[in-house]
Amino acid sequence: MSSSDERNDRKQGFRHRPEKPGKPRPQRVSAGDAKDWLWGVHAVEAALANPARPAPRRLLATEDRARTLSRRFPGTRIETLEAHDIGRQLPQGAVHQGLALKIDPPEALTVVEIGSPADGVLVMLDQLTDPQNVGAIFRSAAAFGARGLILQDRHAPALSGALAKAAAGAVDRLPIAIVVNLSRALEQLSELGWRIVGLDGASDIDLDAALDGAPTVLVMGSEGEGLRRLVSEHCDVLARIPMPGGFESLNVSNAAAIALYEAARKRG
Repeated sequence: MSSSDERNDRKQGFRHRPEKPGKPRPQRVSAGDAKDWLWGVHAVEAALANPARPAPRRLLATEDRARTLSRRFPGTRIETLEAHDIGRQLPQGAVHQGLALKIDPPEALTVVEIGSPADGVLVMLDQLTDPQNVGAIFRSAAAFGARGLILQDRHAPALSGALAKAAAGAVDRLPIAIVVNLSRALEQLSELGWRIVGLDGASDIDLDAALDGAPTVLVMGSEGEGLRRLVSEHCDVLARIPMPGGFESLNVSNAAAIALYEAARKRG
């Protein structure tokens, strides 16, 4: 930059800092490049402890976090970086707590694998796309002892990033099936002995009455549109969460937590 350019910039309020020698600062990656990253203590440690995961591609940690990981996961290669340099590998605003992991997801199960034998509670998500909501549902499913989750291969967020952070490690603690056709998956589950209960605020049947303690698939639809027609037609019953307070709707992750609690209570 010429001296005249610098003078003009100073007049407009810009200041030029001389570049310091040393290693270049890591550049923030694009959102597309960041989709395979996990961050946060619970998400990263759960992924490292999951034998169904492949070997890590990169593991970044601050010095303190690296010492802890070395004790828990001896032999794992760790890149030690300053916290702000870890942040540059992740999407803007990612609260990484000094840990970030780039790793491929575990291999998903088939419907038959996740549904055999018929016992407990499964959760199926129909076109839920918000990673925070889906992550919160994973967390509730783990807390209330659900058997696993079933997602569609399309119209679902990646099982990494903000979703994995919101799930607090539950992505690696619950079996997951990824299917092409949810309606066909429900047919298979019904054949295996599962009872299909879809949540629908327009139903006149309360959830408590719809649950009977049998092996149950809870089907949750997207906020706004709810369950798609073909999916709802494959449910044995559609049920609502009664809201005597008069408020018309709940966030889908809150509704899922209530439904999972009720299903767990019915099973005793």
